Amino acid sequence: MLYEYFLSEQMRDLHNENVNPFMGCYTEPGNQGIVNEHCSRGSLEDLIRNEEMQLDWVVKQSLLTDLVRGMKYLHSSPIQVHGRLNSRNCLIDGRFVLKISDYGLPDILATQKESRKEHKEETERKLLWTAPELLRDPVLRKAGTQKGDVYSFAIICQEIILRGPPFCMLSLSAEEIIAKVKKPPPLCRPSVTISSAPQDFINMMKQCWTESPDMRTDFNQLYEELKIINKGNKINIVDNMFKMLEQYSSNLEDMILERTKALDEEKKKTEELLSQMLPSSVADNLKRGLPVKPEAFSETTIYFSDIVGFTTISAMSEPMQVVDLLNDLYTTFDDVIRNYDVYKVETIGDAYMVVSGLPVRNGNKHAGEIATMSLDILHASGKFTIRHMPDVPLRIRIGLHSGPVVAGVVGITMPRYCLFGDTVNTASRMESTGMPFRIHMSQTTMSILHQLGEYKFEPRGKVLLKGKGHMTSYWLTGKDNYDKELPDPGVDK
Repeated sequence: MLYEYFLSEQMRDLHNENVNPFMGCYTEPGNQGIVNEHCSRGSLEDLIRNEEMQLDWVVKQSLLTDLVRGMKYLHSSPIQVHGRLNSRNCLIDGRFVLKISDYGLPDILATQKESRKEHKEETERKLLWTAPELLRDPVLRKAGTQKGDVYSFAIICQEIILRGPPFCMLSLSAEEIIAKVKKPPPLCRPSVTISSAPQDFINMMKQCWTESPDMRTDFNQLYEELKIINKGNKINIVDNMFKMLEQYSSNLEDMILERTKALDEEKKKTEELLSQMLPSSVADNLKRGLPVKPEAFSETTIYFSDIVGFTTISAMSEPMQVVDLLNDLYTTFDDVIRNYDVYKVETIGDAYMVVSGLPVRNGNKHAGEIATMSLDILHASGKFTIRHMPDVPLRIRIGLHSGPVVAGVVGITMPRYCLFGDTVNTASRMESTGMPFRIHMSQTTMSILHQLGEYKFEPRGKVLLKGKGHMTSYWLTGKDNYDKELPDPGVDK
């Protein structure tokens, strides 16, 4: 009893981060046990067998480093020897720190009159961590040796590296493995490839399970070798988790910045697309959730154009060819109008509608902007080639009229910026009563251009407009210092 008390006091005085604190022991008829601090994550064996738990090399390295630290302390303590080291009595606490338990058991069990009887198969399995010299000497095995603990450490290394039980690569029973380890040759040891762990670590592990105990490294030397393998870094799972969290946080910040940048780019694209569909002032109000009220503009000039003979061209073309034709033509027109203070209202079929003087008022410049733009569009259409009908000229007719309009957004789904008023109807009539490769304009537009003083025009005379009666109209033929070639309109009918 005195020896038991003295031994338990020695165990209670052990204090190390990697040694599970001894709380006490209990005995009852047919049963003895040691009480240790509870480790919430179970044994190392449980952790290794848990396939849901991801164990990278840093985690494995941390566990093995903890084990070496604990055994180094234990061997330098009054206990001196563990004697039953295996993955079951290496416990893992809530911080993933490995703590060695069941130390001192050989001495305590030696003081007990009875020990618990175990199944033969379970007893043999526990011997898989036992050094060959201890298998051959039951008395020495009961006491344990420090070199025997080093051998047990090497077997645990194999468990952690391969995440499998001792000698898991051999298709042998525990009894057969023990027999081979006990009586070499050949030498029976686990097999670990270089792909599973760093070569330095594999060499250290093999040194720990050599046949001769004297050739095995002690835990002091193992600790120094691990420091070299770890490059002097303190390996701890919690520290590694914090590093991973810091790295994740940094990566998350980078990802957020990247996503924010991508979001800003998409927002910019959306705004650009919206500005192409609606005037910027209208788009801004819609983005802010403000209502867009109809607005009257007293001075504007409206442009209409269409393709002469479009129905015939469409009848002789495939639908996709018609789409390509209009896309090519309107892309050409769009390139022209971006050089002027105008707003493209819409395209309907082969009709193209542009206005100047709104949504931003520009005094009496609206007629000049539309007139010069019309000359450039006429010049571009004269050089335009229909891809699937290269020999067929694309002839357009243009109509212009100036006057007041009301503009407003119509609809909620796919809202449209529309113009209303008699000026719109008259401009459309100017286009429909015009001639191929001609710019047909009203008296009102001609008067404004005449004030500007640099445009050339010819009178056409009175033209009957549907719903309007007879109106005097003119052809716009050019502009001072305008040297771009215009297509020949031929003889007017």
